[in-house]
Amino acid sequence: YLAAAAVTGGDVTLTNICPAHLHAAASKLQETGCDIEFTDNTIHLKAPNRLGEMQKIETLPYPGFPTDLQAQFMAVACVCHGTCIISENVFENRFKHVPELSRMGARIQIKERTAVVRGGAPLLGAEVAAKDLRGGAALVIAGLAAKGKTVVEGKCFIDRGYQDMAKELSSLGAEIY
Repeated sequence: YLAAAAVTGGDVTLTNICPAHLHAAASKLQETGCDIEFTDNTIHLKAPNRLGEMQKIETLPYPGFPTDLQAQFMAVACVCHGTCIISENVFENRFKHVPELSRMGARIQIKERTAVVRGGAPLLGAEVAAKDLRGGAALVIAGLAAKGKTVVEGKCFIDRGYQDMAKELSSLGAEIY
């Protein structure tokens, strides 16, 4: 939800969270210019109109940057200004979402466990297919930032990990059908 708010220039507060679990992700969003404030069990994000550069993401075991957020933050990197290098150090074959993001206009090159994302080009709505849970969430996030209509096939993957994601994002102002 933080990534979705970031790519849409949003302002959101998440409640009932453990702030320590989100510091690695929050620091990357702060790099882009997002204003982030923590309390004991909340996080508030206010995104700028245009996201600045997020230079490098390197997935690592906790407390490092979580591999489970790599796909979603790749979607963020697609709309950020500049180039982001994403190194996937935890799991192999975690870039299944890249061809689908590319169909939306993302500029991503893969070599082994590293992706180079050249952000800043507008994403365009397209029909894309989720191949897994996290990649599906990344496609939804990219769709929120895209110009035009995006259709994400493979809702069953997304529903496995994000209960009522469409309903939650719609309640925040997203147009999801």
